[in-house]
Amino acid sequence: MEPAELTTEQVLRRDIPWETYMTTKLISGTGLQLLRRYDKKSESYRAQLLDDDGLSYVRVFVSILRDIFKEETVEYVLALIDEMLTANPKRARLFHDNSLADEDTYEPFLRLLWKGNWFIQEKSCKILALIVSARPKSQDGPVSNGEASNSKRKSTTIDDVLKGLVEWLCAQLKNPSHPGRGIPVAVNCLAALLKEPLVRSSFVQADGVKLLTPLISPASTQQSIQLLYETCLCVWLLSFYEPAIEYLATTRTLPRLIEVVKSSTKEKVVRVVVLTLRNLLPKGTFAAHMIDLGLPQIVQSLKAQAWSDEDLLEALNQLEEGLKDNIKRLSSFDKYKQEVLLGHLDWSPMHKDPLFWRDNINNFEENDFQILRVLITILDTSSDSRALAVACFDLSQFIQHHPAGRIIVTDLKAKERVMKLMNHENAEVTKNSLLCIQRLFLGAKYASFLQV
Repeated sequence: MEPAELTTEQVLRRDIPWETYMTTKLISGTGLQLLRRYDKKSESYRAQLLDDDGLSYVRVFVSILRDIFKEETVEYVLALIDEMLTANPKRARLFHDNSLADEDTYEPFLRLLWKGNWFIQEKSCKILALIVSARPKSQDGPVSNGEASNSKRKSTTIDDVLKGLVEWLCAQLKNPSHPGRGIPVAVNCLAALLKEPLVRSSFVQADGVKLLTPLISPASTQQSIQLLYETCLCVWLLSFYEPAIEYLATTRTLPRLIEVVKSSTKEKVVRVVVLTLRNLLPKGTFAAHMIDLGLPQIVQSLKAQAWSDEDLLEALNQLEEGLKDNIKRLSSFDKYKQEVLLGHLDWSPMHKDPLFWRDNINNFEENDFQILRVLITILDTSSDSRALAVACFDLSQFIQHHPAGRIIVTDLKAKERVMKLMNHENAEVTKNSLLCIQRLFLGAKYASFLQV
């Protein structure tokens, strides 16, 4: 049988020659006694041994992985550790006990991620993720597992482990070691680890975000639904991290999430996607994109279904309200944009509405400040006094509300055009050109005191 197809049960049926290892001094007499007591015994008996003397077993298992390289034995010990942690994940805390300070408990697993066959890689990944997640929070930072004060060898730090895991997980997403299991195992592990700030930053730096996007697609089989759920869980965890959000905006993640939420009937999948969309809604241009992709109608349809999860219902309501607010804002900006592009400027309410400027100021950056450029062109070309006055006023509002307003308006060579209008025959044009020049020279800090 190929190693890729090995199961834990098959591996644990083997008889390992522990006595031979003691004879060749690869394990100690105490280690041999512990293994004889533990190996091939019932689950309840082994559980009692671990409750009574778990640290000794962790020490002997780690020392075997460190000192013995025979594949069958490495697989066997990994299977024992996996079985022990699967039965009770809290046992992962044993690996962080102070009495193991002289053991580099991370190193064997990190090394085996890259050196072993698929069975060894998968077990090492799963065990490492469990051990890392169980560490005391005081161990965050460059603290190692096995950094005794008198230790002469360099120990593996938690940062080394997290970065090593991310590197291996990205490698699996790009080129899986096992055709059917590589990607599901990597995504499952990522879903557990992306709560870690260092994992998020390392994953983004490794360009991992784009590796998840192809996995977001409607699923039908139980296996593919679980992979889809865990992939979406990863994206949800990344949606709390600004640099990851910037990456998500450059991929096809949003349309794919919307496609999934539109067609999925699995409540846990819908829930995690809706929570992700809620997180992304206020960021960058996500809201406009969501509206373009028809999300408001999809949310309506989802709300009409009988979901039992209260968090999902609350998130759907919040998403609906957020989208409605954005539609209002977008529609007011769309109206404004149309007014400017047609050159039909008038004193419609939005020009003097502080909320309009505050909510839409970032929209002025679209298409390399297209709207500002058109306003400046109107100053040069229009013979309509009302349009000139409104254009000057709008430039002054942009200067006041945009953090870099003065610099941008100056760079676009607006100052000379506005100054020419200070001698205009129309009092309205004169007044608003003066206001614009004052804001241009004084900046937003002082300009906010100027009365319109």
